[in-house]
Amino acid sequence: MPQNPSERHAHDAARLAALIESAKPEDWSRPSPVAAWTALDVVKHLIEWSRGFLKGAGIELAPLDIEADPLAAWRRHTADVQAIVDHPAGRVLSNPNTGDSPVDEAIDQFYTADIWMHSWDLAKALGREPDLGEERCRTALAGMRPIEQLLRDSGHFGPAMPVADDASHQDKLAAFVGRDPAWQP
Repeated sequence: MPQNPSERHAHDAARLAALIESAKPEDWSRPSPVAAWTALDVVKHLIEWSRGFLKGAGIELAPLDIEADPLAAWRRHTADVQAIVDHPAGRVLSNPNTGDSPVDEAIDQFYTADIWMHSWDLAKALGREPDLGEERCRTALAGMRPIEQLLRDSGHFGPAMPVADDASHQDKLAAFVGRDPAWQP
């Protein structure tokens, strides 16, 4: 597992890029495990919300035409965000929901984690078997359980899904955030 915000963003963004590269044009309209989202909507979400989120640090990034070329948009977006994480320049991101944080730490905590989690959704939408890493899933789940009610109240997670006690940590994490680990397109 990469050890700092820059390495984690580069790693997770590259893994998502590999999924995007593997998609055929007809794959973008496939349903995803997120209700009412297609595979393309997963990519659009990751690009659009984070570009808006960065405005809290005074960073204004140009909009991208995601529908025209999801891979090109992802590559441009990844380069934009990587430059910020690599050279945070003391910038602080202010957000009414999360408070003030150094921009690289805010990207790491909220955005890079979102790339990682939504890679599960995109992999499933594309008919691939996701691999988020058992240890990383276990660690993430351990960190989320104590703030479960806060997470549920945020509206970002659906109701937890049932899962067997002996399920993998990845399946437990997917179920915790409201995804059916057995979901298929």
